[in-house]
Amino acid sequence: MNLNRQIAALTLRLLLGFIFLMQGFGKVFIWGVEDVYHKPYFFDTYKDLLPHFLIHATAYYTSYIELIAGALLVIGFKKNYALYALASVLVIVTFGHGLADPIWNLSHVLYRTMLLVTLLILPKEWDRFSLDNLLRIDSNRNKK
Repeated sequence: MNLNRQIAALTLRLLLGFIFLMQGFGKVFIWGVEDVYHKPYFFDTYKDLLPHFLIHATAYYTSYIELIAGALLVIGFKKNYALYALASVLVIVTFGHGLADPIWNLSHVLYRTMLLVTLLILPKEWDRFSLDNLLRIDSNRNKK
C-alpha cells in the first residue's frame, strides 16, 4: 500500500510536470514567446480588453513559469514553490479566458487544477521519488 501511494504521487507529479514543461518548451523554444504574443488567439483576443504591456508580460510570465516550474516538478525539486507558481498561471489563464469569452471550454484548465490541488494536499512523505526527498534524506544523515 505504501508503494502504491508513492507511485501515485510520482505519477501525478510527472504528469503535471510534463504537461507544463512541454507546453512551456513549445512556447519558449519552438514558437518563441514573441510569436506566442502575436498569435491571433493571444494578442488579438485581448488587445481591446487589456493594456498591451500587460498582455506582453503575461505571455512571457506564463510561458517561462510553465517551462521552469514544469521542469522542477519533473525532477521533484522545490515542488511546492513550483506548484504555487503554476497555480498562478492557472488563475491567470482562467481570468483571461473568462474575460475574452464568459462561456468557454474549461477542460484544459480543470484537469490541470485537479492534479495540482491533489499534489498540494498529498503528504510529502508520499512523494518519495523526488529530488526534494533525496535532499531531505541526505540532510538528515548529515545532522547525525
